[in-house]
This record gives sequence, C-alpha cells and structure tokens, in this order.
Amino acid sequence: MKIDRDTPKAEAVGEVRAWVDENVPRAWTEAGRRGGAAAVRAVRPRAEYESWYPVFAASGLVVPTWPVPFGGLDLSPEVARAVDAELRPFNLGRLNPLGLNNTAPALYSFGSEEQRLRFLPPMVRNEEKWCQLFSEPGAGSDLASLACRAERDGDSWCVTGQKVWSTWAHFSDFAILLARTDADAPKRQGITYFLLDMHQPGVDVRPLRHIGGEVEFNEVFLDGAIVPDEYRVGEVGQGWKVANATLSGERQMVSGGSSGGVDRIGGRGVEHLLELARASGRDRDPIVRDRLMRVLSEERVRDWTNQRTRAQVKAGRAPGPESSVGKVHQGELNQRIQLLATDLLGVDAMAWPGAADESPRRDLPLEVRGMLRSRANTIEGGTTEVNKNIIGERVLGLPREPDPWQGAPWREVPRS
Repeated sequence: MKIDRDTPKAEAVGEVRAWVDENVPRAWTEAGRRGGAAAVRAVRPRAEYESWYPVFAASGLVVPTWPVPFGGLDLSPEVARAVDAELRPFNLGRLNPLGLNNTAPALYSFGSEEQRLRFLPPMVRNEEKWCQLFSEPGAGSDLASLACRAERDGDSWCVTGQKVWSTWAHFSDFAILLARTDADAPKRQGITYFLLDMHQPGVDVRPLRHIGGEVEFNEVFLDGAIVPDEYRVGEVGQGWKVANATLSGERQMVSGGSSGGVDRIGGRGVEHLLELARASGRDRDPIVRDRLMRVLSEERVRDWTNQRTRAQVKAGRAPGPESSVGKVHQGELNQRIQLLATDLLGVDAMAWPGAADESPRRDLPLEVRGMLRSRANTIEGGTTEVNKNIIGERVLGLPREPDPWQGAPWREVPRS
C-alpha cells in the first residue's frame, strides 16, 4: 500500500479504492456495494475470509495508524477514519481481536521495543492467536484478589494456578497472564503481567460448553508453566497498572458497532429485527413499531458514543474509563434486541426439531441462539456493576467505595 502519514486524505482514499478493486474478490465487493456488510456475509464463508486474510494484513490496512514496522501504515487518525469509511461496506473485520484489542494496548503503553517487534506483526497477520488469562474461580469481579502465583527462577518465572472464562484459549498460541509475585504486598501492588506461551508442558486447557452448545470459554490449569523474564511486561509488581490498559481495550472491544472491536456478541442487529417484523406482518403493529424505534434509536446513540472512544484510540491514546460507558450500554441493549428477536420469531422460538444430545445445538434457530448467548453480555468484559463503579469514580468523579482492607497485605485479605 503506497500511502503514509504525509499522503493527502483524498489521495489515500483513492489508493484504498484501487487496492480493493485489485485485491478483494469481486463477489465480495459487488455484495458490499449492493447491500453492505449483511450482503457480504451472505456470499462469503468464514473459512474463505480467513484464507484470504493475509492479503488484508500485508496491506497495512488492518491497523492503519500503527507504525509500519508493527504492521500498519502510520496514518494520521483523520486519514485512517476516511480509509475505514471506504472499507466499511466490505465488512473486512480484524481477526485476532484479543491480540489487537487486549494485548496490543499493554505492549504499546508498557512493553519494550523488542516485545513490540516480536509480537505485534504476527498478531496483525493472525499468525499467533491470543487469549487472556485474568479471571479465576475466586477472582472475577474482584480481579485484584487473584491467587495464581509466579515465582522467580533465574531468568524465568514458574507459574502455578487456575484461570477461568478464558475466551478462545483452546486454539490460542499466547496468553496475557496476571500472576501474583508478592503475597506480602497490597493486592494491587503484588501482581505482575506476563506473556505466556500456551504450547508448553504445564498448561492444561479444558473447554467449557455454554448454554447454546458451543465452546468459547475455557478453564486453564497452570502447573509449573515457564515464562522467560523477557516476556514480562512492565515492572515486577506493577501488573495492575499494565492490566488497566488491557481492561480498557477489552471494554472497548465488547462495546459494539464502531468500537473497533466486535460488532456484538450474540445475535444480529436491528436490521434483522426489521426483516423479522416485515416477514411476519407485525411491522404494522404500533406497539411493535414503538419497540423497534426504541432499540434503533439506542443503537444509533451507542454507535456515536463508540465513535468518540475509537477516535481517542486512533489519536494515539489508550481507551480510558469512558469505554465503560459503551460497554454498559451495549450489554443491556443487545440483550433487549435479542429478546425482541425471539418475540418477533413467535412460536418458532419456543420449540424446534432436533436430537436432544446434539452438540453443539445446531438445531437452535439463529434468534434463540443469539438470545441465549447475549445473556453473558452484562458479565463478560467486566460486569455491568463493576463498570458502573468505574464510570462513577473515574468519569463522574464520585468517591470510591470504602475498602476496610485497603493497603493490607494480600495474604491477610479474606477471599471467597
């Protein structure tokens, strides 16, 4: 791609348009120009997109504001927005979202240049997939109470403990890991941030099948897994500060459309609701029309909010506590959208043919599957309750909740 920071916006858009015509399969471009992302999904199988993806990654357009050595084009935020607008109809989503949205912010803010050169380019190319090993059975909402420990052994660290709800760990190559390195320090000061190779002895990944039948989440047992000290991000004991860059990126990723991450987790959007309503004739029902208009309006507001957060990221700043606003809104909104979809589906959402032992439950209607999956939206990426605390304390400036164990050594703090 022959554009860089000094390329005028109009010229950059022209270059991208020419690149699309030359490199994106014609069936995709025709569908995108005809009907946008939904039309593209109808003609482009997932496997076909993954096979073609290296072409997209080599162009630098996956992360256009990143420096060229890391896989980007070093474009200004203004030009990058124009480029994104040109690409939007073709639904060229970024693969490896946990790497690009969760790992990369921490590497940019706290990693070394060697770490960035080692991990960011293959991350962009989707050659090394990433997951996140943060939550534990006794440390979910109160993540800082985590008990997984890492002990120094010369130039390496030996890690022992258990993690849970680790999305896509079953096919990941690397993980970002929080582990306790000082049990005598206060809980937020004794944690260190690591990059863990998942393909080694001492890493046991066990899938967790969720209510829709699919496997996304996993529990991970670590028994003497080794992390070289060169794969430590930030200073020893400062992992909580590094983790906040990841957690802000995670909240941004699950905030929905225009967030720079995934569009939604569970189901399809308001456009699908309109299709269902028209197909059933319920679009003429004034109550249904009112419900549709409410979620359509909220989805538009969410989109604008996420655009502001993404503009901050493209300007070179990490997503801040403001990303919690989009996350809180998106989780509850998507649940209402998916519930309305099952309502519009009617009796077909109540029962369906299929074997009871089928796994995953491929007989589930799309709308039912989306509704079931969306129930996790207010939990994953930080619970709604925790994110409301973040908004109250860091955005609105309200006083923090009292903590009687503030400053106490972690080993003395009661844990569930």
